[in-house]
Amino acid sequence: MKHLGLSIDNKLSAARLREMVSVLKRHGVIHGVSPEKLKLILEDLGPTYVKFGQVMSMRSDILPREYCDVLVQLRTDVKPLSYEEVIGVIEAEYGLRTDEVFKEISRESLGSASIAQVHKAVLHNGQTVVIKVQRPGIYQMMERDIQLLKKAISFIKVFKINVGNIDFKLIVDEMWAAAQQEMDFIIESNYIQEITNLNADIKYVAFPRVERNLTTPRVLVMEYIDGVQIDDLEKLASLGYDINEIGIKLAENYVKQIVDDGLFHADPHPGNIFIRDGQIVWLDLGMMGRINSRDRRLLKKTILSIVQQDIQGLVEVFLAADTIKGKVNFTKLYEDIESMLTRYGDMELADMQLGPIIQEVKDILNFHQISLPSGLSMLARGIVTIEGVLAACSPQVNFVKIIANHASENIFKEIDFKKEFLTTMLLLHSFGKHTLALPEQFSNVMQMAIRGQTRINIDLTADEPARRLDLMLNKLLVCLLSVACIVGASIIFASGMPPHWYGVPVLAWIGYLLSILLAGWVIKKIIRNKY
Repeated sequence: MKHLGLSIDNKLSAARLREMVSVLKRHGVIHGVSPEKLKLILEDLGPTYVKFGQVMSMRSDILPREYCDVLVQLRTDVKPLSYEEVIGVIEAEYGLRTDEVFKEISRESLGSASIAQVHKAVLHNGQTVVIKVQRPGIYQMMERDIQLLKKAISFIKVFKINVGNIDFKLIVDEMWAAAQQEMDFIIESNYIQEITNLNADIKYVAFPRVERNLTTPRVLVMEYIDGVQIDDLEKLASLGYDINEIGIKLAENYVKQIVDDGLFHADPHPGNIFIRDGQIVWLDLGMMGRINSRDRRLLKKTILSIVQQDIQGLVEVFLAADTIKGKVNFTKLYEDIESMLTRYGDMELADMQLGPIIQEVKDILNFHQISLPSGLSMLARGIVTIEGVLAACSPQVNFVKIIANHASENIFKEIDFKKEFLTTMLLLHSFGKHTLALPEQFSNVMQMAIRGQTRINIDLTADEPARRLDLMLNKLLVCLLSVACIVGASIIFASGMPPHWYGVPVLAWIGYLLSILLAGWVIKKIIRNKY
């Protein structure tokens, strides 16, 4: 039987491969793959590839931006399952007849997508719910398609087909991992519970309640949301809603999801946002993004650096990403960042859009072979989508302003002042100890150079090394002044020179204070610039 199953599986794979080859041949893939052509190919290959295309559209750090802009247009609706197929999946999951679980199930679907479709239903207790049912065999079909696609990628390399710099293997691996997660409805129900808990104190936000006892990996049962889609402005106005207030609350909650929680809705289009009983209800949480606390700090610093026109701050963020693929040309990097910030320099904060700014940042990073963490890449598409929703529904609400204010307020809340004070004292002690040894060390080096025992080479062929050397010399000068203040204050203290304050000469107080201020300035520069 195993042999027979393997034979059948091989026949299915062979038939699917012929179908895929036919589609690729029909679109002339051997002559190159343009963005429009890739979109048409994915649509012709069926639901599996439509889903991959939708996810790929969020990864402009992997795919060129022109491809992402086209793939985001991929249709979301596909041919629905028959009512009998839906009932078959439900009964197979529960091991019961549907009428034993549900009082009734609507024959018409509320929506049909590449992985699942949704039906309205009523439980025996009278509660109205929605049932999300996974397409039968979708996992096996996608798994087979992935294996065949990996084989096709090897042909691309062998025949040297022109696909630009696209790393299709990386895309396929990442998209398959995302699809596997989305095909397990237990994971989606866990996401819904987690984000509900994180927003429990936000009265104007809600999420569908999950019927956990009726949820399986292939069937998800949730509360039915009878609300108004957020872009139905006429109906919302007729119900007395303030559209501007809705926009502000929507933006503030999305910022909270990103900056505070690190768990955010990755596909916040209007169809996934409803208004019900004065609450914003987030729907379809199958595609969620997650960013860790470190990346959230980098995101905050990125936004504040852009708003404050801080070139050095942006460079620090980029280098802290730890995703540098090659040698960085710092001079060019500074020029590109300065050019970008100059374009936004005269722009009012309320006129900025974060989506295009992040996209431009990603373009700069891609050019310099620095990539963003995947969570931030998914976030970029989410921000573009939410800003589109705000532009259509509440154009007066500016997402950049809200996230900038939120980031700046939270920076001080996150500081552990006791820890920072102890760290600063340790740095000051180490700094003072090594600074006092600098004159002797410098003298030794110079004597060795005079005797020919060492040689000092300084490369000033580029602006960046020269700029760094200038900063180093300035810091050295301030260090020497700080040491001089300490020495002078100590001499005055020993001499007991009047006048006194609390038994210590006033001039000694001034000397020590100047020394601390100068040392603090240098320490700040060292911590901020990391060199």
